[in-house]
Amino acid sequence: MRRATADNRNLGQGYSTAIGGMAGSNLTFRIMEDLGIAIVTEHYSEANPFPIEASLCEKYGVSRAVLREAVKMLTAKGLLSARPRHGTWVQPEKNWNFFDPDVLRWLLERKLSYALLIEFTQVRMAVEPFAAGLAARYAGRNHIAAIMHALGRMSAAEHGEDDPLTSDIAFHVAIMKASGNRFYEQLCDMIDTALRISIRMTNHLKGVRQASVADHKKVADAIVLGDADAASAAMRVMIEEALDLIATAQANAERPPLLGSHAAANRLPAE
Repeated sequence: MRRATADNRNLGQGYSTAIGGMAGSNLTFRIMEDLGIAIVTEHYSEANPFPIEASLCEKYGVSRAVLREAVKMLTAKGLLSARPRHGTWVQPEKNWNFFDPDVLRWLLERKLSYALLIEFTQVRMAVEPFAAGLAARYAGRNHIAAIMHALGRMSAAEHGEDDPLTSDIAFHVAIMKASGNRFYEQLCDMIDTALRISIRMTNHLKGVRQASVADHKKVADAIVLGDADAASAAMRVMIEEALDLIATAQANAERPPLLGSHAAANRLPAE
């Protein structure tokens, strides 16, 4: 897992040189990314207040309009609060929008957080089995094709012919979309973002390169057959396994280290 470095904790030191050469919306998004990382890594907090507008404009070499747009984006994500003539300040974490893919990505990349991954997996448990059941009932030809295509990609990944991570994510996202539920479909970006960390962790903990294609095939086969109960049950089994793996890793990490032990055994491999 990529971890926050001293550079990106230090008011975008890792980005500021690249930002200067960009323009328009790309520049605004890069400033938002830079400031977002600084907030979730607690470089800015109650103890270290958010800088004044003039200081940030000088830092990034941008106009007030560009900076204000970036601040507006972070405010919409719940990270900042701003009032005219009262300044801008960092909001407490409880006010952040965890369903926002950027916020979730910044949080997961900030540090290895078993608690956050457990909470995310609990959300999956509440949503994905039911989505699989809905897909078995309502999925059309195109949605079935997308699910089977993703499963085919997973099979190809076993032979090194596709990416094991993105094919796995594609499978889960395809089922969410096949549910026919518009609310579930709007969760796809959040699911995609968090699975990029969660799948890597659970595969690492299991000591495998990728998730079981056979287990995913059980879900797909049940959807094709229109068996909602079987599709839900098969999806639930997979997510329960992931939840158990992360909970066990959390428990192991919280145990006092043995005398003479070194690096944590559950550290994720670098990307």
